[in-house]
Amino acid sequence: MNNVDAVVIGSGPNGLVAAATLADAGWDVAVVEAQPTPGGAVRSAELVPGFTSDLFSAFYPLSTVSPALRGLDLESHGLRWSHAPSALGHARSAADEDAPVIHPNPADTAADLERRQPGDGVAWTALVEQWHDIKEPLLSTLFSPFPPVRGPSRLLRQLGTAESLRLARFLLLPARRMAHELFRSEAGRLLLLGNAMHADTPPDAAGSGVMGYILTMLAQDGGYPVPVGGAGELSAAMVRRAEHAGAHFHYGDAVTGIDVRSGRAVGVRTASGVRYTARRAVIADVSAPALYGSLLPDHAVPARVRADLEHFEWDTPVLKVNYALSQKIPWRSPSLSGAGTVHLGADDNGLVRWMADLTTGTVPSSPFLLFGQMTTADPTRSPAGTESAWAYTHLPRDVTDDASADLLAARVDDVLEAHAPGFSERVVGRVVQRPSDLEAADANLVGGAVNGGTAQLHQQLIFRPGPGTSRSETPVQGLYLGSASAHPGGGVHGVSGLNAARAALGEDGPRGWLRRRTSRAVIDLLSKGPIP
Repeated sequence: MNNVDAVVIGSGPNGLVAAATLADAGWDVAVVEAQPTPGGAVRSAELVPGFTSDLFSAFYPLSTVSPALRGLDLESHGLRWSHAPSALGHARSAADEDAPVIHPNPADTAADLERRQPGDGVAWTALVEQWHDIKEPLLSTLFSPFPPVRGPSRLLRQLGTAESLRLARFLLLPARRMAHELFRSEAGRLLLLGNAMHADTPPDAAGSGVMGYILTMLAQDGGYPVPVGGAGELSAAMVRRAEHAGAHFHYGDAVTGIDVRSGRAVGVRTASGVRYTARRAVIADVSAPALYGSLLPDHAVPARVRADLEHFEWDTPVLKVNYALSQKIPWRSPSLSGAGTVHLGADDNGLVRWMADLTTGTVPSSPFLLFGQMTTADPTRSPAGTESAWAYTHLPRDVTDDASADLLAARVDDVLEAHAPGFSERVVGRVVQRPSDLEAADANLVGGAVNGGTAQLHQQLIFRPGPGTSRSETPVQGLYLGSASAHPGGGVHGVSGLNAARAALGEDGPRGWLRRRTSRAVIDLLSKGPIP
C-alpha cells in the first residue's frame, strides 16, 4: 500500500471523512497518522481509572447535522449517541440559584424565559420557528465549498430579497448586539452569548453572533449529543467506516514532507523514512502554516501565498482541566444538575471583561468556563453516582507557558467551587491539559489552538486560511487542504475533508480537465501580486 491513488495526511475527523469518501469512489487510500491512535482532536482515555475523559472535543451538535458525517451512516458502524437531560445552562453569577437552561422541549425553554421576563418566551419561540424555516438552506450555505450557491439561492427564493437582507444583517451582528435585540432579560441573552464564546470572536465583533445563534438553536433542536463510551468512539466508527470502504491506516509515523514534481504532488515522506507514492491526490488534514511552511518544498509555494500566511492568526490557547468526582456536582443552582454543558464565570458584561483580558495579554482572574458533565450526558463514562467532568477556558494569544496555564487552572478550580460549594471535596482525580500538552498530543493544535485558526471574520470565508485560498485546491496540482484551517473552519463536522475529497475526485481524469484548468487559473491569479 505504499503506491496508492491517494494519501491522506492525518486521521482527524476531516482526514477520516476524506479517506472514506475517496475509498467509496474506488480509490486506493493510505491514511498516515503521526500519533499511535486515530482521531486527531476527537479522542478519549481513562486519565483516572474508571473515568473516561474526552481529551479534546466532547459535545457534537455540528456532527449530527453535518452532511459529511451524516453521509457516512456511522450508526451502522457502531456509533451510538447519548444526551443529557438538558443541553446546557448558564449561571449568571456564583450566587445564581436559578440558572437558565435549554430544555429538550422548546415550549419548556420558552416558558422558563417568559417566567423570568415577559416577552422573552415569545421571542424564543419566534427564534426557534425562524430556525426551522431556514435551517436546511442556512446549513447548506455554511457547509458548502466557498462560494456557496445552492444555499443562498434557496434562501433568496424562500425569503425574498428584503427578508434575505434582514437575515444577512442578523447573522453578521456582534453576539452582544444580537442578544440584546432578541431578549430583554440577561437569562435569555446569556443562553446565546455563552454559545457564541465557543469560538474566539469577541462578543462585540461583527460576525460573532452567528456562532451563538447556530449553536443555541442546535442545542434546542437536537441537544448537544455525545458518543456513548467517549469521543474516541466517534473516531473509531469513522475508522471502521473508512476501512470498510477499503482505506488503509498507518499510525505512529509523521509525514515530514510532500514530494512535488513538475508542479504536482506525487507522494509523501515520513519520519521513519517510508515513502508513499500518490498517483492521483494528497489530502492534507494539517494546519495551513504546517502545509505551506514545512511540508512543501520552498519552490512549490508561491511567494505571495507564503507572505499571506505570515499573517495567519491562531485562535486563543485552550486550557482544559479534567475531573473525576466521587459524587454528582453540588450546584448552587439545581437547574444545572441535568445540563450536559454548563457556562460559568461571567455574565453579560463579564464576558466582555474576560475577552478584554485575553486581548490585552492578561491571564484572567475570573475566567469564563465551558464545563462538561460527561456522566450526566452518558452514564457509561464513570461509576453510578459519580461524575466525569472537565472545564475548558482560554489563555491570551502568545501566553502558552506552563506556569500561566497552572495559574489559570487554579482559578478554574476557584470558579467551580464558587458555583458549587463543596466541589473540591468531591474531586478524586484531576488532570490539567496545558497548551503544550494539547500540541504534543496533536500537532495541529499549535499553542493549544483547537479551531485551526481564528474564527474572526478576517480569517473566514474567502479569507480562510488566506485571501483567495478558501477552496480545498492549492497552488500544487493534486494537493488539497482538508483541515480546520480551510473553509468552513473548526468544529467536528468533517466538511473540510469532504470538500477536499470531492475536489480531488472532480479534478481527476480526462473529465476533470476543465475544472483543473479553471482551478489553476484562479489560483495563479490569486497567488500573484506584489509583496509588501
